[in-house]
Parts: sequence; structure tokens; C-alpha cells
Amino acid sequence: MNETRLNLSAGVLSVSVALILVLAKLWALSQTGSLAVAATLADSALDLMMSLGGLIAIAYAAKPADDDHNFGHTSAEDLAALAQSTFIMISAGVIAFAAVFRLLDDTVVLPEREGQGIAIIIFSICLTLALVLWQRHVAAKTDNKVVKADSLHYIGDLIPNIGAIIALWASAAFGLHQIDSVVALAAAVFLGFGAVRIGKAAWDALMDRQADPEMIAGIAAIAANFDGVHGYHDLKTRVAGSRVFVNLHIELDGDQTLHEAHRIGASLRRAIIAAYPRADVLIHKDPVGVTKHPDDDRP
Repeated sequence: MNETRLNLSAGVLSVSVALILVLAKLWALSQTGSLAVAATLADSALDLMMSLGGLIAIAYAAKPADDDHNFGHTSAEDLAALAQSTFIMISAGVIAFAAVFRLLDDTVVLPEREGQGIAIIIFSICLTLALVLWQRHVAAKTDNKVVKADSLHYIGDLIPNIGAIIALWASAAFGLHQIDSVVALAAAVFLGFGAVRIGKAAWDALMDRQADPEMIAGIAAIAANFDGVHGYHDLKTRVAGSRVFVNLHIELDGDQTLHEAHRIGASLRRAIIAAYPRADVLIHKDPVGVTKHPDDDRP
């Protein structure tokens, strides 16, 4: 099985698991009326959206650049992530409002049939763990960033699921019904922080924010110490989806042949990509000591 098929298998399995969990938790919510279960349902619905986005991203990543999209299609990942973060914030707000309402109103109906709800949540935890194990296996084989991110997201989902079990158990064993609302409120906060983190990363990418400083420093070190390169300048980067676009000017011996200059530039490009496989590198070659043309007033 090649890497593309492995990545696609992880994406399809992720979507399938998320869909099963949404249906199971819808039933559990109808049986228990638990806000904690509602929080895990919202999280699973988010998982379904993110898994679908991840599957599309994996398929899209295999598509080469075309005449209309010369730099590829990776920005679609950022647009999808921004939409997902908005959905998370809305879901978190609805859950938080409902939780606070229940805490202030003693007349609302509180969880029932807690045992059935606990059984569904335990089922979802086991299914999630099985998915994570397969995603880890695929990521170890392919080093796919989408699969790795999806795996980390599902690991994070275990927290509200465990919280729901605690809330349902406390309600059934001790009659502490309001713990359900407290857990739901905590889950809403957890979802909200996740939404802000995802949304900020997507927004930064759409606004052409530069790459991670450690990556920039690493590229600079490779260029500064590369054989035949006498210096470099105008190192610029921008992130789009899972890709990092790198522009770099290097200073070469102006008396060498064009073939030799091309060899050095191509070798440097391969070295940068070997260190950072997500990089799309464009190198401009200048003779040592070149000065900016007086008509070029751009920075």
C-alpha cells in the first residue's frame, strides 16, 4: 500500500468513526438529556467536519499546481480551518449558555438513564482509541501532517468524553445532577480555546504570516554554510495551508559559469527541502557585492 492510499485510509476511517459517534451520541442525548453528553456530541460533530476537511486536504495535496493556481491549492485548508473554528465557537457558546441556564434554574429536567449514556461514551472512547492507533501507524509510515494533526485532535477529544462519564456517574450514584452542567461548561471553555487556536493559525496563514522563527533560522543556517554561497539576503517566507513558501537571494562568485551558479542554487534548494519537506523554495542568484538598482525602490 503506497503512502497516498495509507493517508486516504486514515482519512476515510476518521470520517467513518466520527459519523458513528455522532449517531451514537444523538441517541444517548435523547435518552439522558445530559448537557455533558451534548458537549461531547458537539465535539464529535466538529470531528466529523474536521475529518471531512482533512480527507479533502489529503486528496487535494496530491493534486499538482495548475494554470489557475500556480502555487497549488493549500490555502483551502486555511479557509476550511477558519470556518471550523467559527463553528466551534458557536457550539461552545450554545453549550455554555445552556449550562449556565441549568445552573440557575432548578426546574429544568436533569439527566436520566445515566447508565445508557455511560455505555455510549465508553463505546466512543474505545472507538476513538482504535482510530488513534491506526492514525499513529499511518503517520509513522508517511509523516503526513494532516493525519498527525487529526490524531492529536482525537486524543484531545478524550477529555470531554471522560468528563461526561464523571458527570453521569455522579448524577446516578450521588444525585449530584448539577455536575452535568459544570462539566458541560468546562467542555465549552475547552472547545472555545481550541477554536481560538485553530482560527488564529488559519487567519495568520491567510494573512501570509511568516514561517516559524526556528524554521527561518534553520534555512538561514543552511544558506550561510552552503558550499559556494558567499552570502544571502532577502529571506522571506509565508505559510499557506500545509505548505511554506520560501524566497531567498544568494550571493555567488560573479565570474563562474551560469551552469556552475545553477548547480549551487539547485543543490541549496534540495538541501532546504530535505530539511523542511513542506517548503516550496525559490532562489534568486546575485553576484557578490551587487547593489540595488536605483530604479528599484521596493524593500
